[in-house]
Amino acid sequence: MYKTISNAIIRQFQPCYDPSKVITDENEELPIKDWVQKYRNVIPAKDILWLLLRREFISEKDLRLFAVWCARELLKLVENPDERSVNACNVAERYANGEATKDELYAARVAALYAANAAANDAASVTAYYAAYTITHAASIAASYASDASYAAYATSADIYDTAREVQLDQLLTYFE
Repeated sequence: MYKTISNAIIRQFQPCYDPSKVITDENEELPIKDWVQKYRNVIPAKDILWLLLRREFISEKDLRLFAVWCARELLKLVENPDERSVNACNVAERYANGEATKDELYAARVAALYAANAAANDAASVTAYYAAYTITHAASIAASYASDASYAAYATSADIYDTAREVQLDQLLTYFE
């Protein structure tokens, strides 16, 4: 697992732009938190999340816990969140901590999918839909976790979208203590 970031490491993941355009010192290699602190105001938060939400930087357990955190943050925006979505968060967290089985996780996922479909039928509940969607895909590609959570915020407001990414990045950095 990587503990540092450099242009060479970034290039391994085939970013959509050359990191040398932002990070001109090709030999610079910094610990993750130091790198984020140095480049946070230069590189968009969404790109930093794109990089760090990989098993090469963070454990699967922490990825799942971060996804649960993102979903719970979204559920806070819903006046009366569907209990199936709340339960899916609880089960996913328990699973990450070794306290729930794959079968329990699957059952919670199926129930949350029904909640997501119900929310999708209610235009005012787009946030609830994406919160449920985030949890139901907790086993999917790690980078999509933050993306799904931020998209729900984006559907509400572009300003909230950017703020959500920054808040998510703050939370993600707590896993690199």
